[in-house]
Amino acid sequence: MTDERSDETLEWHKILEPGELDEGRVKTVAVGTRTFAVSHHEGQFGCIDNACPHQGGPLGEGSIENGWLRCPWHGYDYSPLTGQPPSGFSDAPACFTTDVRDDGVWVALPGEKPVVRTVSDVMVETMVNWGLSHVFGMVGHSNLGFADAMRKAEERGDLTFIGVRHEGAAAFAATAFGKLTGRAAGCFGIAGPGSTNLLTGLYDAKEDRAPVLALSGQVPSSVKGRGAFQDTDLEAAFSGVARFSETVHAASNHAELASLAMKTAIVERDVAHLIFPDEIQHMPVDDGAAAQSPDGRSGSNEIAPPAAALDAAVALLSAASRPMIIVGNGARGQMDDVIALADRLGTPIATTFKGKGLIGDDHPLGCGVMGRSGTPVASWFMNESDALLVFGASFANHTGIADYKPTVQVDTDPMALGRFHPVDVPVQGHVGVTARQLLASLPSEVACSDLRGELEDRWSIWRSEKARRVEDDAGHGIGAAAVMAELGAAIDPNAAIAVDVGNNTYSFGRYFEVSGGHDVLMSGYLGSIGFALPAAMGAWAAVGNDRQVVSVSGDGGLGQYAMELTTLAKYDMNITHVVLNNSELGKISKEQRAAEWQVWQTSLHNPDFSKMAELCGVRGFRVTTLEELRPAIDAALAHDGPALVDIVTDALLV
Repeated sequence: MTDERSDETLEWHKILEPGELDEGRVKTVAVGTRTFAVSHHEGQFGCIDNACPHQGGPLGEGSIENGWLRCPWHGYDYSPLTGQPPSGFSDAPACFTTDVRDDGVWVALPGEKPVVRTVSDVMVETMVNWGLSHVFGMVGHSNLGFADAMRKAEERGDLTFIGVRHEGAAAFAATAFGKLTGRAAGCFGIAGPGSTNLLTGLYDAKEDRAPVLALSGQVPSSVKGRGAFQDTDLEAAFSGVARFSETVHAASNHAELASLAMKTAIVERDVAHLIFPDEIQHMPVDDGAAAQSPDGRSGSNEIAPPAAALDAAVALLSAASRPMIIVGNGARGQMDDVIALADRLGTPIATTFKGKGLIGDDHPLGCGVMGRSGTPVASWFMNESDALLVFGASFANHTGIADYKPTVQVDTDPMALGRFHPVDVPVQGHVGVTARQLLASLPSEVACSDLRGELEDRWSIWRSEKARRVEDDAGHGIGAAAVMAELGAAIDPNAAIAVDVGNNTYSFGRYFEVSGGHDVLMSGYLGSIGFALPAAMGAWAAVGNDRQVVSVSGDGGLGQYAMELTTLAKYDMNITHVVLNNSELGKISKEQRAAEWQVWQTSLHNPDFSKMAELCGVRGFRVTTLEELRPAIDAALAHDGPALVDIVTDALLV
């Protein structure tokens, strides 16, 4: 077959080995980034463009019938050798010259088209300038143009893309990355279900104030709203979760939209969302189209509190004999200043569950976690306190913070102040700045007592009780107190730990003793089961192999995203996942019993998770006795790569 272009402008490529394609057959052949339909018909070989001119159907997947190459999608016919349609039709795929040689069949092709800069390139470059370093997601048919821009950024070393098995895991991973670092990561899906699968993880980000960028492919604009395949109103679907959600159009200011999305995610600590119609993603841009940067686009959040509020807070604190400090997740990164203030007062510091790890349980002023997942040490000091100083906490019902104590509440968000009930002194200000100013403003004489000795006594009582619970054995598996004791002894003091939802999480809050260097990640206010494993992926993306990354879940939680074990293996993520396996949704069974319902539909049929992990490429360990527990945990943590410890536990020993 011949074409009208000179061979001097063409390049020859081998497309078939001798005898590779039988008479009367057609197949798809890839040359570089292009694909072609190669046919063997009536002793000759033809090579035509693989895309049917009608709707792009893959001609190489068609068949030769009655001398015609029939498109598998809609039955359009073309000559298998020249690409010409039957008489009366004018559309034809491009045809290329072939040459049969001793070593096979060759084709003359024009050189690859020069790479053009696209809308997606400009937007990815802008996002990278704003600090986007990681995107989790799945590449699919309606997001390929944007995916290619990310591929180019990854080749430049500007971006890391982690392909997952479910978009829900991508959103949780991006959320955890944001919770750990304060930087926005991205999650990526196709039109329709790929993007709607992101929603649960994005609601987790919204509830817990984590910066996340969601990126959605969309059907072509020409068929949008006409009932096309996967045509979903994504602006409507994301309206409840995204602080910023916009569709990118041809006439949009593309760099500005990318900047606004990143700024919203970072500054508002919320979800930003961009929708990319298929044809816009690869639309060329002018040579002068420039990416934007964050320079001059935002200021510092280290805002000092008003003088009057500061004075009122100092007056309340200095007059209290047993004040108590409580820190929530909003105090993350500001604990040096909070601890300095507590040290001056000699007052205990408790955390909300979301704040677990902000101060070590071994610190002389640390008294553990408040609330349902908390310790009796913290609840004791709450009950005995006569004033509360609360930094970056919400006062939600699970926090356990009393609403009847004289209270100073400090938060950068004015809507968080007095959200659930009036507080005596609401103080809008940056946690670290406010703590420093409170310390500097305290009088030389204060009424409060130094409670370090009492703290030590209360911890001694609680640790004695925990030691007794470690020995509990009803013959139905290992108790949670024993699991958490061994994990606490084995895990590095600066590990990033992702926890799930369920009895395993309550047990972690109650029994696991944190150091001040631990970062604990959880699905706080949303409380979504399945969070832990994908969250560990996000944590690993943030810290790499510089820190230990551990995730803890029940068997119910692991079951949500268990196939992400293959993602751990694919990217050789050095993550240790610990599963408390009681073959039951134990928290739900407990709630059914507490409400005097029959226990119903909470049992689980599980595989041997250690063997499943091995099949996925993850090192697996199985633990059925207390004697096996610590050696298995140590071996898993020491393994250079992903590992899973499957611990058979007693559903009632929580």
